Amino acid sequence: MKFASIILANLGRAKVRLLLTIGSIATAILLFAYLAVVNRVFTLGADVASAERLIVMNRAGFLGTVPLSYRDKILQIPGIKVITHDNWFPGIYQDGKEQFPQFVIDPESQRQVFPELILPEDQWQAFLRDRQGAILGRKTAERLHLRIGDRVPLVSTLYGSDTWEMNLVGIYHGKRAQTDETQLWLRWDYFEEKAPAQAKGQVGWFVLRVENPDDAARIAKTIDEKFANSSNETRTQTESAFVADFVKQFANIKLLILAIGSVVFFTLLLVTGNTMAVSVRERVRELAVFKAIGFSNRSVLTLILAESLAIALVGGLVGLILAALTIRATADTLSALLPGLDLGLPQLLTLGPLGLLVAAIVGVISGIMPGISILRLRVVNALRRV
Repeated sequence: MKFASIILANLGRAKVRLLLTIGSIATAILLFAYLAVVNRVFTLGADVASAERLIVMNRAGFLGTVPLSYRDKILQIPGIKVITHDNWFPGIYQDGKEQFPQFVIDPESQRQVFPELILPEDQWQAFLRDRQGAILGRKTAERLHLRIGDRVPLVSTLYGSDTWEMNLVGIYHGKRAQTDETQLWLRWDYFEEKAPAQAKGQVGWFVLRVENPDDAARIAKTIDEKFANSSNETRTQTESAFVADFVKQFANIKLLILAIGSVVFFTLLLVTGNTMAVSVRERVRELAVFKAIGFSNRSVLTLILAESLAIALVGGLVGLILAALTIRATADTLSALLPGLDLGLPQLLTLGPLGLLVAAIVGVISGIMPGISILRLRVVNALRRV
């Protein structure tokens, strides 16, 4: 604390350079926070996946389908509690600018397989009564300002150019904050009625709940063996593995984030290091006077490191505050692509220390090199400099 006044005086000498450096660090930490949140979003589904759910899909991947007739054969396998099926529905809403996931579901079994998706009973009964009924997630309903009773027209990009008219009869929400509340569900019988002939009787994947999660591996193996060498071979996975495979379609997210993060760290190091090098070079004679009047090498190095650390930490703090504001401001807009995008207080308390740690490491490294050069400099030679 005895050096506080000296440190503040030195930091205030070149105010424009100081502000530009803090701004550069803040921008880099802002990008770091975005990367961390995006990485969390892409792994969120796997993290919250149920251990008792299995996904049965075509061995060819997401582009393949599975005959609906497989359902009864799968149910014959011991240990399965309930099964449902889903289809991905590629529909365009209005002008296509507002995107959200859409699925064809089996109303008879959906809620038994996904009990964490909450819907009032009267709304669910309205869905069962209305062939053209649709259910929408809370976040998408709020973003698009849709209410129960509204018409939701979708133009399919895969099943012809006809408009699929639906009535919004329910809005669901999740038990947990991590639950995806962006989906739209339409009924299987309505899909079968309007879909082209080649799509009838075909589902995208089955989702089943097992009675005992310990039997999941055995059941998955039994299902795949049952349909081996058929025209529609299957691949059965746990829900977490299914979500991980889906994420891989967007490229290797972790590798991409690691690469960008490394560039951010290196850029931070260059910016802060250059600032400290220039600052120390301008004050060589002053630092030499400190040494001449009795300041130890450790004290001089502490001054330099403290300045570098202060710049980095202030920049890091500003960056985290900006990240919290901007991510929350864009969460609604990006919720269709990144449903879990959020940087509220809980996430900030988790991410904040990591961001400040990165800034602190950069500050220390940036101050060490110019600090060591001063320690090696002889006082007499330094005082001769103009």
